[in-house]
Amino acid sequence: MKKIISLITSAILIACALTGCGGNKESVATDGSTSMNKVIGALGEAFENETGITVTYNATGSGAGIQAVLEGRCDIGLSSRNLKDEEKANGLEGTILAFDGIAIIVNPNNPVSDLDIDTLAKIYTGEIKNWKEIGGNDAEIVLIGREANSGTRDGFESITDTKDKCKYRQELTSTGDVITTVASNPGAIGYASLASVKNNVKALTIGGVVASEETIKDGSYVVQRPFVLVTKKDTALPESAQKFFDYITSDAADEIISSTGVVPAN
Repeated sequence: MKKIISLITSAILIACALTGCGGNKESVATDGSTSMNKVIGALGEAFENETGITVTYNATGSGAGIQAVLEGRCDIGLSSRNLKDEEKANGLEGTILAFDGIAIIVNPNNPVSDLDIDTLAKIYTGEIKNWKEIGGNDAEIVLIGREANSGTRDGFESITDTKDKCKYRQELTSTGDVITTVASNPGAIGYASLASVKNNVKALTIGGVVASEETIKDGSYVVQRPFVLVTKKDTALPESAQKFFDYITSDAADEIISSTGVVPAN
C-alpha cells in the first residue's frame, strides 16, 4: 500500500511540474478602494482571459490599500483619491486610471431630487436638519458617510469643503453598506461611487446636472474624484504586475473601463 501511495504522489508531483499547478501560477495582487471593485474586477477578468495571469482584489479601502503598497503586501494599490504629499514623500506615486462621479443618494421615496453644493454642505454640517427645510417631508435628515480613511469620503468632503465638519449618524466601511443603509431608511442621505449605484436608491442631480459619463468628462458634474493606481516610485513591479499595469492603462482597456460606469483617464 505504501508503495502504491508513493507512486501516486510521484505521479502528481510530475504532473504539477509539467502543467504548472500548485503555487507557480502567475498572479497580481491589488488592494484598496471598495469603490474600484467593479472596474478592477472587469479589467482583471479580461486580463486573465487574455494572459492566464490571475488578478486578486482585496477591498480594504483607499487608505489601507496605500499602506499595503508601502509595506509590500500587494503589487498595486487602489485609491479613490489623489495621493497626499506625505504619501508621495514616502516614495509612492499615483497614476490616474479613470474618473468616477460620486452620487448623492437618498431613499427612492424621498421627494427631493436636486441639491446644490452649498445646500449639501449645510446638510452634512448639521445646519439643515430636516428635509422640510429643502422641500422634502417633515423628517429628520439622517447623515450616512464612509469611514475616515475612505477615498470616497475624502473626495466628498474636499468638494463640499466639509472636512472634519460632517455630523455623521453612521460611518460605514464600504460603498455597498452605504447604499444598503440609505435604501432602507426614508430619511437618509449618503454618497457612493456612481458606478455602484442601483435602482434601490435615488441619485440626486447637483445644481441641475445629472451624473453621467458625459457630465463627468466635461466637468459639469462637480462631485467627482479620480481612481488612482498606487505604486512605489523607485521600485520595479514584478513582471506579471507590470503587464497588468500596462494593459489597464492602455487605450485597449478604455471600452472595458467605460462599461463599468466610470470615465477612462486616457
